[in-house]
Amino acid sequence: MLTHIAIRDLVIMSRLELTLSAGMTALTGETGAGKSILIDALGLVLGEKADPSMIRTGCERAEVSAGFDLTRCPEAQTWLAEQALDDGEECVIRRVLVREGRARAFINGRSASGAQLRELGDLLVDIHGQHAHQSLLRPAAQRTLLDAYGGQQQQAAEVAELYRRWRELDTRWRELTAAQAQRAERMDLLRFQVAELSELGLADGELDALDVEQRRLANLGSLQGTAAALVELLYEGDAALRDQLGRAGSELAGLGDIDPKLNETRELIDSATVQVEEAAANLRQYLDDLDMDPARLAEVEERLGRIHDLARKYRIQPEQLTETLAARQAELSTLEQDDQALGTLEADREAAFTALREAAQALSDARRVAAERLGETVTASMQTLGMDGGRFAVAVEAGEAAQVGAHGLDAIAFQVSANPGQPMQPLAKVASGGELSRISLAIQVATAELGSVPTLVFDEVDVGIGGGVAEIVGRLLRRLGEARQALCVTHLPQVAAQAHQQLKVEKQAVDGQTYTGITPLGEDARVDEIARMLGGTEITDTTRAHAAEMLRGAG
Repeated sequence: MLTHIAIRDLVIMSRLELTLSAGMTALTGETGAGKSILIDALGLVLGEKADPSMIRTGCERAEVSAGFDLTRCPEAQTWLAEQALDDGEECVIRRVLVREGRARAFINGRSASGAQLRELGDLLVDIHGQHAHQSLLRPAAQRTLLDAYGGQQQQAAEVAELYRRWRELDTRWRELTAAQAQRAERMDLLRFQVAELSELGLADGELDALDVEQRRLANLGSLQGTAAALVELLYEGDAALRDQLGRAGSELAGLGDIDPKLNETRELIDSATVQVEEAAANLRQYLDDLDMDPARLAEVEERLGRIHDLARKYRIQPEQLTETLAARQAELSTLEQDDQALGTLEADREAAFTALREAAQALSDARRVAAERLGETVTASMQTLGMDGGRFAVAVEAGEAAQVGAHGLDAIAFQVSANPGQPMQPLAKVASGGELSRISLAIQVATAELGSVPTLVFDEVDVGIGGGVAEIVGRLLRRLGEARQALCVTHLPQVAAQAHQQLKVEKQAVDGQTYTGITPLGEDARVDEIARMLGGTEITDTTRAHAAEMLRGAG
């Protein structure tokens, strides 16, 4: 609920700090005193359009801040948490207007947009009046209220979930159906490509092995001639390196007897001789193993040709053929599964739609029953609010089954006939602001325990009424205030007397400047204010006694 509001330099209000409590609060005062300024200030923090002309003359900025206790408003707590603007069970909204530049808004000290203020404001305060916003005029709010009144929230939630499930299946089914022809063509192409790539049968590492073998076979003559010449040079020729090293070693062996320092050199030559013999042996073995089959070269080159031709066809590198085959196989498998799933998906989609349609029809039937009860209750309240012969109804118009949505089959519309003989019209088209306020009051009282918005503001709901009807309006507001916080701007003492607390709005001129102030009234001050509202400028003891009696009767 609204716990406090602070205003600075707004219109004719210089500075105000006001603490509010639960229950019904009446704002009273002379005509033109500025009672609407408090409503305008509250509208600013709820996201209504900011106009620099609202800044007090001679000032460069105006500021309004409002504090809310969220203990009984979990929806607002959830919203703030989702927006990362939460600060426990309290919330402070601040709006700053400047003459030059854009207005700024803050929620719990953090910058916020106008859209965020409006979203949060819809959860915190509902203003009912001739020129203020009115949530009951919105179809979504009317549908939510009817479902709450009839106890269909769970049914409505189930319909929304069934709709979500059906939409998922329907979207997937439409995607698969729309792509069915293209999918068939793609599958034919993939099957051909998989067969072609599989037929190649390229093994891991085969390409590198073929490249090595091709180079060897293509240079077979050079390899054979060079290897044979090296065997001759190292071991078998007349001047073979092995023989020359042997003679050098023998000569050094003799010299070593003379000078032992040459023994190390002789050992190196002996080691070199052994290595030359091993190298020659390896070359002879290499020549023995060398494949001399010329047909093998043709086979290898033909195999490499197929590999490279296929790589060029798919515009990839030869080493990518294996992974390309795997990718085509995976895609083909997915498309084949989609094709097989289409039939199952269609059956699931039809079953989901049947369940949705049945649940929506059951919800529609329940809404009709609740609509009739709500219409009768509000119509009865209208008779006591100075709208004799007025009627209220909730139209539940079911659409075609194929048009079922997340909220079911129905279009919900609150309708009213304010006077006998007048046709029923949508609530939003009611001409009289006072009638609209009283109808809203009747609806709010009928659904007081169901609403989630903790603070209700009624701006001059007593327009055009008086006497006993005014007292009934006051009693209804008091009863509403026992369920939720209710603020009421009123000119009628019968209404004001029913309030749990009363605020007096006064305007005065100081040094040529006009100021408006709001003062909480104690018991004696309330008697005086109610007496003023009853008797005008002439307040007698009789008037004051009547005022005191009205207050005692309300208590």
